[in-house]
Amino acid sequence: MKITIIGTGYVGLVTGACLAELGNDVFCLDLDQRKVDILNNGGIPIHEPGLEEVVARNRAAGRLQFSTDVAASVAHGDIQFIAVGTPPDEDGSADLQYVLAAARNIGLHMEGFKVVVDKSTVPVGTADRVKAAIAGELAQRGKTDASFSVVSNPEFLKEGAAVEDFMRPDRIVIGHDQSTDGLRAQKLMKKLYAPFNRNHERTYWMDVRSAEFTKYAANAMLATRISFMNELANLADRVGADIESVRHGIGSDPRIGHSFLYAGCGYGGSCFPKDVQALERTARDYDQELLILQAVERVNDLQKHVLGKKIVTRFGEDLAGKHFAIWGLAFKPNTDDMREASSRVLIGELVRRGASVAVYDPVAMKEAGRVLELDFADDTQLLQKVRFAASPNDTLQGADALAIVTEWKAFRSPDFERVKVALKTPVIFDGRNLFDPQLMADSGIEYYGIGRTLQARG
Repeated sequence: MKITIIGTGYVGLVTGACLAELGNDVFCLDLDQRKVDILNNGGIPIHEPGLEEVVARNRAAGRLQFSTDVAASVAHGDIQFIAVGTPPDEDGSADLQYVLAAARNIGLHMEGFKVVVDKSTVPVGTADRVKAAIAGELAQRGKTDASFSVVSNPEFLKEGAAVEDFMRPDRIVIGHDQSTDGLRAQKLMKKLYAPFNRNHERTYWMDVRSAEFTKYAANAMLATRISFMNELANLADRVGADIESVRHGIGSDPRIGHSFLYAGCGYGGSCFPKDVQALERTARDYDQELLILQAVERVNDLQKHVLGKKIVTRFGEDLAGKHFAIWGLAFKPNTDDMREASSRVLIGELVRRGASVAVYDPVAMKEAGRVLELDFADDTQLLQKVRFAASPNDTLQGADALAIVTEWKAFRSPDFERVKVALKTPVIFDGRNLFDPQLMADSGIEYYGIGRTLQARG
């Protein structure tokens, strides 16, 4: 099938590459010439395990192309995926300007029947606005008889495992209407996703608004579980309970399960913070307050300060002259995404209290340098207190303590004797509960986890 992907960001590039891998002829459009040049020269603009190989293989096979030519992109695909960004607006709502611009371009250039797929994460009702934008352009061209259908097909990709998630989906959600064009679109989408349904049916067909809602509801639920466990972890610190034991105890209940019950120093990234805010904004548009999600967001904002508070409790309010090692910068492992990353909050707190830091992340160093420049734009001298180290061990030299912010596998089994010798004081603040408190105590390391501290020290 001939497919067009509008937008070669995280969702668009993964979608385009994986659909090409299934044998489709895919045209990826992006208006950023620099990004298109990178892709046409064999690179990729994001870090995602396995993606570079998939892109290279399908470019070489002629199934995947990248261009800035809007007219050619519309002419190419019978199915047009809109996969552009929907950044949060000032009021927390999703900014749909890029989605609607893509829709207008389709209306401006389309000739035959098109299935227009909203792949971007968009609020309920967006399909209606996309349909109106396309229809408006067609009307200006005098093509009132042109037919198309707008479908909602939200993505459920985890950064760091996106290729695997796309190729082995646990569900495919597609929303369409029951018009003649909508049923025609359903047949094309069923044909496109047929390879994923050979063993068993993974597609959930529903109306468009329900499909749009499903994406936000899924991310809101996952964010809620994280914030819930973080609140319990903070209480566990006070009462002397071990949140890891609690996690196993409640996760064994099949009604609860083990997923997303890990306590830590807050969630970040491009999805959870943005989608929770957008769903809250949608509710306000309909005169409703989502009180649970308001609490989820507040808990997460506070949780990003927990490591800093633990460090201040141990070393004092004034950190002038102190130096700290930080392992992990990206909001999660296997990505270089620094959006809403907890490390940014911790680094800001430490350097503004007078401390200096040495930081390391396996892949996010370049991106971290870019975002920290923005974070410290109001006081560029603070950035001079941040040293980008060459390795985890390099961060430890001269450090008063180590803080772990991202749960990279490379950090899970360090040489604790080496860590202990390198640090001025053998103290670890573990924001992801990577280490066993008893092992830390046996190693002579003062250990502060999330919801494990009092249990370990008691």
